[in-house]
Amino acid sequence: MGTFSVWHWLIFLVIALLLFGGSGKISSIMGDVAKGIKSFKKGMTEDEDVAAATPDGPKKLEGKPPEPHVAGTPSSTGTKVS
Repeated sequence: MGTFSVWHWLIFLVIALLLFGGSGKISSIMGDVAKGIKSFKKGMTEDEDVAAATPDGPKKLEGKPPEPHVAGTPSSTGTKVS
């Protein structure tokens, strides 16, 4: 059988049967690839639309920032820190 072993030939035959073994197998595979490309392009345009709709300016946070807590000092709730 040449330089290939029996396992190489079996794998080759299985792949050949999957690709050429039925009517329209290759065309259905190519159709699936085309659908994937179209959905990818649609997703990319939706991402650009969302990015264009959101403002690019800095966001303002409301409320006061938390006060830093120093170790060894009593907390603001009145409990002792040990």
